[in-house]
Amino acid sequence: MTRTARRHRLALLLCLLAVVAGCTSTPSPGGSGGPPATGGGASAPAGLPAGPPAAVCDNTEPGPATAPPGAVVIDPAVPGDLVAKTDASPPGTTFWLGPGVHTLGTHQFDQVSPKDGDVYTGAPGAIVDGKGVNYYAFAKTAKNVTISHLTVRGFTPPQDQGVVNHDSGNGWTIVANTIEDNGGAGLMAGAHQQVRGNCLRNNGQYGLNAYQPGNGITGLVVEGNEIVGNNTGDWETKVPGCGCSGGMKFWSVDGADVRGNWIHANHGPGIWADTNDNDFLIEGNLIENNDAEAVFYETSYNLVMRDNLVRGNAMVAGKAKAAQQDAFPVGAVYLSESGGEPRIKARTAEIDISGNRFENNWGGIVAWENADRFCNSPANTSTGVCTLLVPDVATCVQPGIATPPLYDDCRWKTQNVDVHDNTFVADPAVVGCDPRYASRSAVLSNYGTYPDWSPYHGEVIQKAISTAQHNTWANNTYQGNWSFVFGAVEVAVSAADWQNTQKQDVGSTFTADDAARC
Repeated sequence: MTRTARRHRLALLLCLLAVVAGCTSTPSPGGSGGPPATGGGASAPAGLPAGPPAAVCDNTEPGPATAPPGAVVIDPAVPGDLVAKTDASPPGTTFWLGPGVHTLGTHQFDQVSPKDGDVYTGAPGAIVDGKGVNYYAFAKTAKNVTISHLTVRGFTPPQDQGVVNHDSGNGWTIVANTIEDNGGAGLMAGAHQQVRGNCLRNNGQYGLNAYQPGNGITGLVVEGNEIVGNNTGDWETKVPGCGCSGGMKFWSVDGADVRGNWIHANHGPGIWADTNDNDFLIEGNLIENNDAEAVFYETSYNLVMRDNLVRGNAMVAGKAKAAQQDAFPVGAVYLSESGGEPRIKARTAEIDISGNRFENNWGGIVAWENADRFCNSPANTSTGVCTLLVPDVATCVQPGIATPPLYDDCRWKTQNVDVHDNTFVADPAVVGCDPRYASRSAVLSNYGTYPDWSPYHGEVIQKAISTAQHNTWANNTYQGNWSFVFGAVEVAVSAADWQNTQKQDVGSTFTADDAARC
């Protein structure tokens, strides 16, 4: 589908919601309604946000005060009315939830099971409340469901499960809702899902968990939302090393646009893409004050990150590392075994990070590749999963893995990373001055040792990531006292060495802070 066609399709959908909101809102200027067609060029830059682009919470667009013509009216005074009338209605029904608190029933599995094309919209003050009893609000795999202008709260899904679109149905449109104070994830995702103008706040694990069994999510749009305060359950403490917390998590998503959101104060990363994600655009967001990284891109491919304001991130995680005297660098952006791969179709063949302003984060950009993490290695935490270049993980064994193509293709490589035309600001009054921990960017690996049959023992990956895999910084502007890590965690280099010896940041400028301020 062309970009113009997608724009018209979205406009028609929003005007269909005339029954929902009188069509009082329109797509943002220049919005495409979805990612460019796979392999197409990236859209024009949106520009750096001057402040919160989406202050949505407590200010969501109100729904219709009276029932739209032909809508089925849901009465909050009747327990389970929404469930019963959904079950009794044909596909494509519009439901209007009157003002008040709607409940679904007294059993944990009492839930709404939409049919294809159903539309649910709320009057001002319409709340769907799980009362700490129900696991899920909207479930099953119906297609092209619309949920708008509701507050959804008080549901208690188990770990890694979600409240709205629990079963990751395709084509859902989630517009102008407040999804807050739930366990698990407030929202799941399916293919071609539109998530626009919502408040995803104070959910137990994630605001959004974009996972679908079978890894079929593509064409996902997350635009104009406020995503704040998620992971209230502190899951990394409950399950150490689970990798299961933050504002948003994406799993094996092929094509996503994350645009114009305010992602802040989440207890973990703001955005975390984990395991074979590809073709992401992260653009025009304000990402601030998250406990861990603003963006964590892990074992994934092909990213454009541009024109974001990124500030105050990873202060909690960075200070915790420093307190442990752990010298591994903590950045605002963490690229872990992720890179550009031209053989995988996307809008870019790089990880292209440009036009962003990084302000008073614990660190800058950390590009890391674990020498011991590859397909079939016990050190690969994504057990049983291989790269997008190797269909069968069992082929990544000796002797084949010792020679091309498997020697290269069994690894998630941090390669083709291009960091350019960004501004990095570090105020020592905010971040501190210890060059062992704060205000650092890095490109590094570890000394390979494991497993014993690995062909990547020794310094081979340390040398590859730092000198042979086309990872470059250039034409950036630095303010403050920045330092760098090159090749290995113990190799700290000054800005002068980074430029003159390692030939990084060609064309960049450095303005050091007054040492007396430290």
